[in-house]
Amino acid sequence: MTQSVRLGEIYIKRLIPDAEPALIQELIAFATLKEYKAGELIIDVGQFIRSTAVLSKGVLKVYRESGEGEEFLMYFLEPGDACALTVLCEVRNEKSTIAVRADDDAEILFIPLEKSEQWQMHYPSWHRFIIGNYRKRFEELLTTLDSVVFKALDERLRFYLRRQVKLNGKMLTLSHQKIADDLNSTREVISRLLKKLEQNGKIKLSRNALEVIDI
Repeated sequence: MTQSVRLGEIYIKRLIPDAEPALIQELIAFATLKEYKAGELIIDVGQFIRSTAVLSKGVLKVYRESGEGEEFLMYFLEPGDACALTVLCEVRNEKSTIAVRADDDAEILFIPLEKSEQWQMHYPSWHRFIIGNYRKRFEELLTTLDSVVFKALDERLRFYLRRQVKLNGKMLTLSHQKIADDLNSTREVISRLLKKLEQNGKIKLSRNALEVIDI
């Protein structure tokens, strides 16, 4: 992990378009921008959260771990997103119950807890940003819960692929094992379902990648 110094007004306005000039200056003064490589663990279960994290580049995977080490994908974070669950742990001074990993190379803006709390009272744009992220994460969690409780694995796979297309476009660099891990299944089952989708003209498979045609 390396630190970056590319923080400026244009950078911040890209993340929070309606940020007040005074908030922009405070972000420049107090926020820290860090870079992570794909696969790097950013937040672990049991870790205390001391900063609000805002993703500025890349994709982050937010997940839960079972006692046996199995992963359950909760949602992905895109540029401009903050993880509401980590913000909640931060405010309550509780240990994180989730893990966050860089799904590809990422840049994250970290804001000290005391500043984030102050800004919610002083800057309407920051308050809207935090509340908006709570709402977005809640809706995504409901969608994920619906896919797990009410849908069969083939439907969950379609939902997963649609979400990946939204994040990365129709050409996806995904191994069958990674998809299986994210969906808490096995590579053999996922391979069989992907092959069926290919036979139906929905995707085109290649080594460790696939092209989504019509999901």
